[in-house]
Amino acid sequence: MSDAIEFGNGAVQVRVGDDFVADVLLCRPPNNFFSLDLIGGVADALTHLDDDDRCRAAVLRAEGKHFCAGADFHTDRSYTSADLYAAAVRIFRTHTPVVAAIQGAAIGGGLGLALTADFRVAAPEARLSANFARLGFHHGFGLGVTLPRLVGEQATADLLYTGRRVKGDEAVALGLADRLAPLDELEAVSHAMAREIAISAPLAVRSIRTTLRGHLADQVEAATAHEAVEQAWLQKTSDFGEGNAAMGERREPNFTGE
Repeated sequence: MSDAIEFGNGAVQVRVGDDFVADVLLCRPPNNFFSLDLIGGVADALTHLDDDDRCRAAVLRAEGKHFCAGADFHTDRSYTSADLYAAAVRIFRTHTPVVAAIQGAAIGGGLGLALTADFRVAAPEARLSANFARLGFHHGFGLGVTLPRLVGEQATADLLYTGRRVKGDEAVALGLADRLAPLDELEAVSHAMAREIAISAPLAVRSIRTTLRGHLADQVEAATAHEAVEQAWLQKTSDFGEGNAAMGERREPNFTGE
């Protein structure tokens, strides 16, 4: 295993193993909340790995209790949605196959980040949720594109309208995750899955991946441009304030449609 390389002001670390599998680690525990450093760091890390002949597949995983608990709306943000989504599109434009290892929460944009990967391995304790409507908000990170590819239109509507949480076993049943692994085996199972990819011919894998993904990055770029517009006006509504207050107070929101 190589020495760690840091990206995004230390938000992401990368190590490349001797078996052509890289470890891409989110380093903002326990929640790994969304930030431009985190998402931009992942984009920078995967772009770096695209040009590293020692890497043929990567595992995207996180330190701490949660994979990525989404945005923390109670902290000041020095970046715009446009900045964040530009970084997200950069992730989709990279070429290295990625297996995401999901423990704890993958919420909101954190779910969007998990869906940038080619495959997902979830622990039973994982909680995946596109909780935007529960916050009085429009979904983001291209979920209107990535979710239907995995679970279909009806299940996408269910997940986006309700914002309900899906545990690891249901995630596998829906197609949100590909495998279920005990929490203490999550890293090993994810690595083994990436290793299965890495032993295939790397040029062929990249060619196949490009064919299967098609114009996904372009579709996500168009979707995030629309999402940013919708989020901007909804963020000014009373319902958005109520949704965030309810989340902070761990209660059911009382939306008024204003």
